[in-house]
Amino acid sequence: MSRKLVSFDWAMKRLLRSKANFAVLEGFLSELLHTDISILEILDGESNKGVSDEKYNRVDIKVRDAENCIILIEIQYSREMDYLQRILFGTSKTIVEHLAESQAYSQVAKVISVNILYFKFGTEDDYIYHGTTSFRGIHSHSILELNESQKKLYGHRKVADIYPEYYLINVNNFNDTAKDTLDEWIYFLKNEQIEETFRARGLKEARETLDILKMDEAERIAYDRYCDQLRYEASMYESTYITGRSEGEADGKVEGKVEVGAVMAKNGESDEKIMLYTGLSAEQVKALRKRLEL
Repeated sequence: MSRKLVSFDWAMKRLLRSKANFAVLEGFLSELLHTDISILEILDGESNKGVSDEKYNRVDIKVRDAENCIILIEIQYSREMDYLQRILFGTSKTIVEHLAESQAYSQVAKVISVNILYFKFGTEDDYIYHGTTSFRGIHSHSILELNESQKKLYGHRKVADIYPEYYLINVNNFNDTAKDTLDEWIYFLKNEQIEETFRARGLKEARETLDILKMDEAERIAYDRYCDQLRYEASMYESTYITGRSEGEADGKVEGKVEVGAVMAKNGESDEKIMLYTGLSAEQVKALRKRLEL
């Protein structure tokens, strides 16, 4: 019999940063990446900052594994039109942050970006997408490979291993039929339940660690409040953006755009993104922020 468990994003915020619970993340990453992942440490990320508690629609964690690879795991609930650019920026920023000024470029860290999405991103008909970088000859169509000296210097077997990798997991596209152990994890991410028959790595530990029944009253109240706020923020962000903006454009008024901007500002979005999504001017955004401070 399956038991109701806390959501994975709540676990990432409150539970999985403890070394005692690394087995949960290690299991998920091992199933996704098809290799044995051993986490050495949790690195500073956006969710370590105080403002992150106000950004309910996004949760992230950054870890370093035994192979010195940096893995970014992010859960995103609200639609972002420039999401691909943002995760590109995130991996690029991580590379720069973890390369000392005196180090050679050969020491650039391998970065893997794992993105768990609860919105339809584009025209996808799958629920897991994997992106890598490769170089193909224009005339020969052959894939560029590393020579033996480069393999020793870089510590990688393929060119693609040097560059960031991206995983996009669209949870809502999953049809609830677990055909393999990775699907068992996706089932949990979507339904917050783990069936007794599931055998994927890390799920046994997740079942014990994330059991709602094991929460004390204060933890359960905090979790319920978090879930309510998450639903509210996601609903406001999505519905206000769609209806408010279209109505505002149709009548030539800015009320709908201001509502969208207010929701985005409360979620910590930048002035540039608010202007891009709403069409508000820099002066209007500035006035909006002042109004929210009152």
